[in-house]
Amino acid sequence: MVRDILKYGDPRLVRPSEPVTEFTDELRRLVEDMFETMYAARGVGLAAPQIGVNRRLFVMDCSGGRDAAERVVLINPEILATEGEVVEEEGCLSLPGLYAKVARPYRVLARGLDLDQREITLEVTGLAARCVCHEVDHLDGRLYISRLSPLKRDLLERKIRKMIKSGEW
Repeated sequence: MVRDILKYGDPRLVRPSEPVTEFTDELRRLVEDMFETMYAARGVGLAAPQIGVNRRLFVMDCSGGRDAAERVVLINPEILATEGEVVEEEGCLSLPGLYAKVARPYRVLARGLDLDQREITLEVTGLAARCVCHEVDHLDGRLYISRLSPLKRDLLERKIRKMIKSGEW
């Protein structure tokens, strides 16, 4: 089931998420809903808080649904190490149509659990590393806009206010 994605300004997006403690059929349904929602919105990652679920969990698929082997579910993730830095344009499903250059690590080592409560370790680079960092930020109650300079953040917030006034938001 495709769920509604919360937009910037919703207070639920800036609350740190609670750990996942129960691995149930309901959690499996949530993960499938998250993949469906992410694909419908043409995203490559989606964190549970973006659909109003305050749990430490995200899904990602940097292939955009073209390669099932690229599907990742990471529950209660933590970033163990990072390396390098790349500044590239970044977007967010909670800030539709708005992009900005954001510095992120080039390489990321992360750990979490899968749906069967098995510990998994991801070592990723490039877009996947950017995605892991972006989604973990969501779980910590942070959006990419908070990583921008005050001037750039203000410009994006002005665009959002205009979109709200015109009914586009």
